[in-house]
Amino acid sequence: MNDNRSDNDLLHELRIDRGQRDDDESRARWPWIVAIVILVAIIVAGGALYTLRGRAVTVQTSTAVAAASSSDAAVLQATGYVVARRQANVSAQIIDTVTQVLIEEGDHVQKGQVLAKLDPTQYQAQLDSAKAQYAAAQAGVVKARATLQQDRENAARMNAVVARGYVSKQDAQQANTLVATDAAALDAAEKQAQAAQDQVQAARVNMEYTVIRAPFAGVVTDKSAEVGEIMSPYTAGGGGIAGGIATIVDMNSLEVDVDVNEAYISRVKPGMPVQAVLDAYPDWKISAHVIAIIPSADKAKATVKVRIGLDQKDPRIIPQMGVRVSFLEKNSANNKPLPGVLVPKSAIVQRGGKSVVFVVTNGRAERTTVTTGADFSDLKQVTQGLSAGAEIVTTPPADLKDGEKVQVKASGD
Repeated sequence: MNDNRSDNDLLHELRIDRGQRDDDESRARWPWIVAIVILVAIIVAGGALYTLRGRAVTVQTSTAVAAASSSDAAVLQATGYVVARRQANVSAQIIDTVTQVLIEEGDHVQKGQVLAKLDPTQYQAQLDSAKAQYAAAQAGVVKARATLQQDRENAARMNAVVARGYVSKQDAQQANTLVATDAAALDAAEKQAQAAQDQVQAARVNMEYTVIRAPFAGVVTDKSAEVGEIMSPYTAGGGGIAGGIATIVDMNSLEVDVDVNEAYISRVKPGMPVQAVLDAYPDWKISAHVIAIIPSADKAKATVKVRIGLDQKDPRIIPQMGVRVSFLEKNSANNKPLPGVLVPKSAIVQRGGKSVVFVVTNGRAERTTVTTGADFSDLKQVTQGLSAGAEIVTTPPADLKDGEKVQVKASGD
């Protein structure tokens, strides 16, 4: 077949158009660009997910405690804290500089034991000055008494001879007036001496205040002053001024304060037996009893405070410990232990139609299915799935997942 095209036409057809070549290259690069963008997005999302998974969720926890286990039937459960009915923030009654602190936290002290000493210099000077003034006042009394004695004798002689006419009646009257004046001067001098003696006693008391002693036997729970600080009874501390030397707690005065929902307070009676369980020792049952029901309600919490006395003292029991108590009622027909453990109602949540709690183990929240039982005020009985001593999330967040890393929030935060 003949081809009438010239060589130039053929060369022109073989030439590659630049615009067409750029379009072809752009179309070839687009799949790679899209793939790179998707890869970067996956890496960023993965990094964010890793960061979020590595970040711990802050939660509050509580301890599952064994339910009442005795021949008594638990009629009510409540929570509270160990408190000391007798404690004191020991301070000074004068303003002075601390020169010695003789105690540390945890020390057992006896009544009258020296806790600290203050600088006695100015108070020693005041005592010395008061003693000197008292000595001068006593000397004034001696002088006034001698003057009175002499003038009395002189007046007696004049009164004896006035009838004979040796002296005039006017001279005798003047002598008697002088005796009365001397008696008044002696009385004033004696009162001045008494005032000076009182000043000595006051200075001596202030001097004794420079030695701070324990008001009763107990344990030092806090040391709040150091050598060099200024001690003052009028401040709570700060700026180098200490508001107290130490806090002393009488461990024999420990008891439990619990808040009972006012809807259940009718079940509590003074003197009724109680079983207390410390959060720190969930397997230790402590016998106790109701001391008193405080006749005042907290309208904000709708609770009434109840004082619980501990029947046994133990060094493991310390102030501010969390306690769960079971108010017991004698019931010979019901001598079976209450099964399971007790947890806050808020710790039990629904997941997938099941009751679950989140147990904190090795810094992670493990979802655990539980079987629940009876209600006890703000507590719930768990009959299966938990054991005493388990640390559980008190109020699990709605998005808390099984195995998620958690950080326990301190009680004071």
